[in-house]
Amino acid sequence: MKNKICFITTDLGMGGAERQICDLADELCDLGNQIMIISLTGKQDVKPKNPDIEIVDLGMEKTFLGLLKALYSCHFVVKKFAPNVVHSHMIHGNMFARLLRLFTKMPRLVCTAHNTNEGGKGRILAYKYTNFLADINTNVSDEAVEAFVKSGAVKENQMITVGNGFDDKKFVFSPEARILKRQELGIDDDTFLYLAVGRLEEQKDYPNMLNAMVIVVKHAVEQGKKIKLAIIGQSYLEQELKQLTKTLGLDDFVTFLGLQRDVECWLSAADCFVLSSEYEGFCLVTAEALLTQCLVVATDCGGVKEGVGDGGFVVPPQNSNALAQAMITALTLPTEEREKLVKKGRDRIVNNYSISAITKKWLEIYQSK
Repeated sequence: MKNKICFITTDLGMGGAERQICDLADELCDLGNQIMIISLTGKQDVKPKNPDIEIVDLGMEKTFLGLLKALYSCHFVVKKFAPNVVHSHMIHGNMFARLLRLFTKMPRLVCTAHNTNEGGKGRILAYKYTNFLADINTNVSDEAVEAFVKSGAVKENQMITVGNGFDDKKFVFSPEARILKRQELGIDDDTFLYLAVGRLEEQKDYPNMLNAMVIVVKHAVEQGKKIKLAIIGQSYLEQELKQLTKTLGLDDFVTFLGLQRDVECWLSAADCFVLSSEYEGFCLVTAEALLTQCLVVATDCGGVKEGVGDGGFVVPPQNSNALAQAMITALTLPTEEREKLVKKGRDRIVNNYSISAITKKWLEIYQSK
């Protein structure tokens, strides 16, 4: 049975959840399903590859009147498209879809959270008291589901885990990309390159990473090793983080790359991917790093440990010393041992979290009663 599926999302910004929506939409469309994506705001850093996927931008303003106008417009868009499944994502998309269902026909509404933490008490209460409007809730890791249940946002039987899916054809190691991206940075193959990818916001806890980098740099200098940290991402903390980098004396060791659309190429260039987040859902990019044969050092938050498995090192969040020690271990790891770790991680991602396998799970959910 082919479906007409309407995704509703906050926006299509450069985030893991947004990229997952686009990848899932492409995979579903390739299987013959008709797909529409409704974005509440005009932000569009990523988009599906398939030109048959229709994208509707509501241009919603952040006011009560703006919300009402967006709901009114969306009602007619959804009515015309007549989906048999509406699949909403993230806090704003989920709340919007639930309100929309009060006066718009939706045979099935699936609401997906992408994190252990989607806001404060007000948002938890919003989830709790609008839950009756959703047919099923999902989150991206077991730990994220447990966090929602513990907070009171949902009851124990009201949310299930559906992991993220990854494109193991796109995220593969490229020797050519490694050479080119290192040339862009002005480093040779003897320089150990750490890479971080993520919005420059509180959740990612970049101060934790930068403070850890101070310890790593000291070790590297003492051992005569060349290292570099490249950070991909942008947002409102950019200038603050650049100033912290300068204050810590890391200007020669840290480079901010801003927004980059070819993350898979940068992962090929890197020797170690570093995640310093305070909280996460599943974290797409750690799995993408493993697919690209890049060792992972990450904080134990959300479903990160589920994703990394044996493919790297997981340390407590908000602990710069522990993060630094893991980064040093990655730096000094013998090549053969490093390759074994990365292969374990890559095989685990391919076997359990390929986009095709995850899409099959979604189709079962869409078609279940």
